[in-house]
Amino acid sequence: MVLEPRDLFEKLEFDKVIRLVEQSCLGELGKQAVLDIQPAYDIDSIEQLLRQTHEMKLSFGEETVFPLNRYEDLADDLQLLEIKESVLPIEGLQRVHQVLFAIRQIVSFFTDVHRERYPVLYSIVQSIELDPGLLQEIDRVIDEEGQIKPDASPELARIRKTIGSKNKELDKVFRGLINNYRTNGWLSDNVESIRNGRRVLSVPAEHKRKIRGIIHDESATGKTAFIEPDGVISINNDIFDLEQREKREIYRILKELSGMLRPYVPFFKVYQTLLIQYDTIGGKARVAAQMDAKMPKVKNGPHLKILEGYHPLLLLKNKQLEKPTIPFTLDLHKPNRILMLSGPNAGGKSITMKSVGLMQLMVQSGMLVPVEEESEFGVFTKVFADIGDQQSIEDDLSTYSSRLRNMRVFSEQADRSTLILIDEFGSGTDPKIGGAIAEAILDNLNRKRVYGVITTHYSNLKIFSFKSRGLVNGSMHFDKDTLSPTYELRVGRPGSSYAFEIAEKSGLSDAIMKYARRRTGKSDKAVDQLLVDLQREKQELEERLATMQERENKLDRLIRNYDQLHRDLEVRRKRLKLEAKEQALQTSAEQNREFERLIRELKEQQKQALQERAKEEALEKAKQLAAQAREERKQLSEDVSELREEVYHGEGLPLDKKGPIQIGDFVKLKSGGSTGTVEAVNKKSAVVQMGAMRMTVNIRDLQHANEPLEVRDKKSVYTEVLERNAKFESRIDIRGMRFDEALATVEALVDEALINGTTSLRILHGKGSGALRKAVKQKLREYNVEMIISHPSPEQGGDGITLVDLS
Repeated sequence: MVLEPRDLFEKLEFDKVIRLVEQSCLGELGKQAVLDIQPAYDIDSIEQLLRQTHEMKLSFGEETVFPLNRYEDLADDLQLLEIKESVLPIEGLQRVHQVLFAIRQIVSFFTDVHRERYPVLYSIVQSIELDPGLLQEIDRVIDEEGQIKPDASPELARIRKTIGSKNKELDKVFRGLINNYRTNGWLSDNVESIRNGRRVLSVPAEHKRKIRGIIHDESATGKTAFIEPDGVISINNDIFDLEQREKREIYRILKELSGMLRPYVPFFKVYQTLLIQYDTIGGKARVAAQMDAKMPKVKNGPHLKILEGYHPLLLLKNKQLEKPTIPFTLDLHKPNRILMLSGPNAGGKSITMKSVGLMQLMVQSGMLVPVEEESEFGVFTKVFADIGDQQSIEDDLSTYSSRLRNMRVFSEQADRSTLILIDEFGSGTDPKIGGAIAEAILDNLNRKRVYGVITTHYSNLKIFSFKSRGLVNGSMHFDKDTLSPTYELRVGRPGSSYAFEIAEKSGLSDAIMKYARRRTGKSDKAVDQLLVDLQREKQELEERLATMQERENKLDRLIRNYDQLHRDLEVRRKRLKLEAKEQALQTSAEQNREFERLIRELKEQQKQALQERAKEEALEKAKQLAAQAREERKQLSEDVSELREEVYHGEGLPLDKKGPIQIGDFVKLKSGGSTGTVEAVNKKSAVVQMGAMRMTVNIRDLQHANEPLEVRDKKSVYTEVLERNAKFESRIDIRGMRFDEALATVEALVDEALINGTTSLRILHGKGSGALRKAVKQKLREYNVEMIISHPSPEQGGDGITLVDLS
């Protein structure tokens, strides 16, 4: 990301946010990593970083918090461990154990539930390998206090047991000597001491020749000698030898343990990197929790839509002071890409502008921001700012020449992916000249399609923003009655500086104010008000236009839905008629088979009794009935064919926009059924594989189909249909409605009933003059569908209710 000027982080106070995150980290390596944070400009990376912080913040509110513990730098330890035959000291082994333990805690945290709840955090450790035996080996040797365990090896246990026995023996002999020498008066008040690691007796100088042993030391005055008596010298020598053997055994154990850990050095480096990553994520999440920040949506390319946004640092400061903070809403999109923000001094212009830049940097650095979740942030590859913070303690104001240098850099390097923030645009020189130069620079930046927030007091810039596409005026609201700012951002209207009003409130004399007003002139004073009025009218017209456009779009959708519904109803009506005809055809076929059976029986009877005249007449009658049945069946078959042609090949059906059927296409019969795959195509037919069955079908009976959905998708569709049917209400009350509104309601009821397959409807219209009842019946007769229209008994409503039976 290109940042201009170099101290942009300080200008926008991003460095303060970084310090807050640094202080929230647990390890020094994590703190150092936070100081190296730079905003990303790859949307996938940004979304990944934001999700990491978001999931970590979520875990803070759960019963089982994400396990983050303190850790230390392993760099020196691992460097030593890489050297062959090297021995890692106990402190180094403790640090390795600390990292291994932390990683094991994190891996154990991700149960099935947590893997599903925190997928992005889990992906960080998903592929790592962790040998549980490493921790066990270190635990076997070193205890929690960093001491070698007595049973780290059998030899060490034996040595320490022997040392213990020798110490007991030494203690027994030493105390016997003390009692003996004390009786003789040869010891000082401080009976014993330690010199050169050995227990010695404190003997007055005049008695030192009376006790046989080794003199290890004398007091500074020479009045006391420290003597190791002969009786304990051999025991002390034994203890010394055992202690040396103990050190050699400990060295051997540590060397053996170091050798076992050495092959895992690459893994330890990875583990430490993961801890640093989790530590930085945790730091971001803790700061986000302090300001109740949320994860906004991220759009590719330049975009900015802030809903109920707060300046992060101001929010934290006011929270500590228990003061309210006023949020702002800002939507920069095509065509309005640059906000020209005006209003009185100390009204919140600079804070709002800085908030935009600061939150943009935070989002692109993977930090949550105090906005509504529906807010949207784009990705900018360049962020330029020209801010002379007059409220800073250092009073670090830029000179006009330095501001011009910044404007030159902005003009040369800005492009469509640039966010520009300028405070007090055009100030620092003669207002007329400065305003003209600022207008020229603004025009240049607007042509480059940059995004940005610019604050100003210049009227010519407000007018230019009003007239130019790509720019929009905005203001910080000011209470005229109390002459105090409300810190509310209002986009669409320029703001007045309220210079005269604020000057009067400050106590300037009437004479001074009269002179100033006279020098200003009426025309200059009217510019701001005229611009405000024009902007208000423009905004009202734009809002009306947007409302009309929305209504037009909604009307178009309703018309399309109605046309589709009408086609669906017509097809449904024809299919119902087809089903009835097919049922009649089936019944006719059954009757025909019965007649044929009767004829065969009569023929048999005729052969047996040709003399019976009655049977001949019955035979003739049966033949006539059979011929009539065959004719009726033939007519029904023709009707069914015509209806099938209308239903499946007729006009008014949705066109297949996918073109001719080809090999490999997914198809299904127009009459319904399963989806299959085309395996071969001839001139008029196609071979279709449907499940385990292969069939040859006329191409005109096929239509394209979507690729078969998964079972869960079918369930969701089925559920949607059930929910839609469940919500349908078959009763309506149209009393009190206007005529056209009532008939439209009836029409909607019948349409929905036909779609859902509902057969019984109840329409409550009241008795009155009977005109509404007649109109309802007339509307019902417009449907080319068989229905029975009736009224209930008088005690159940009589003529005031119309019943419709669609069965």
